Amino acid sequence: MKARLTALVFFAGSLATLQAQDPGFRVPASPKPSANSQGGGGRSSETLTGAAVLTSMEVLDNTKPIQPGYIVSIRILEDRKEAVTQKVAVTGEVQVPYIGLVRAAGRTCRDLAYTIKRDLEKSFFISATVVIAIDQIPDTPGGTYGVELETYTMFGFVLKQGKYDLPATEDVTISQAILRAGGFAQFADKEHVRIVRTTPQGEKSILVDVSSIMVKGQMQKDIYLRKNDVVIIPEKTVNF
Repeated sequence: MKARLTALVFFAGSLATLQAQDPGFRVPASPKPSANSQGGGGRSSETLTGAAVLTSMEVLDNTKPIQPGYIVSIRILEDRKEAVTQKVAVTGEVQVPYIGLVRAAGRTCRDLAYTIKRDLEKSFFISATVVIAIDQIPDTPGGTYGVELETYTMFGFVLKQGKYDLPATEDVTISQAILRAGGFAQFADKEHVRIVRTTPQGEKSILVDVSSIMVKGQMQKDIYLRKNDVVIIPEKTVNF
């Protein structure tokens, strides 16, 4: 006991000496538990259970509508693959394996899962078990996480006109953008697709022969889209 008291006195004396030599010296404080470890604030988004741990469609949430900007995970149990995690696009759509773009905004996880199940069982599976979960909900209205979304717009003869997200983690080419929009509509002029782009020098118009990309494989013509690009697919002119 006497040796322990001696050690404490020596340690206190050492601290006093350090403080005398360096007025800026402070005794290290004990680490405080973080806000996340206490389950309190400080999180940028609400974290929920992902589809990776779900095995039944009956337990899927049927109260919270999915909104653009939400992070959702989708898994098809019979596919035996990992869950696909993605942000719901500004158009309200998500990319579903085997099917493509599906409207998710305004639907609950259970409603969306049963819609996808029916579509999968039409052509791909005898019986499909689809599990969907909302993984993150943005703090800011509109689901932008405080960051302005980059988008481009599709007009004209495609199946799904409208505004689309321009992902920050991947590039989107003109042919990919047309496929995301459901492909060309009937009577589309595939050889005279126009990209209207705003540059520091003013508005610029770029003419692209998408037919040569998709049919002839001339990939050097498959240019990348930029923020705020407007893609216009005109109607094919028919001469009688």
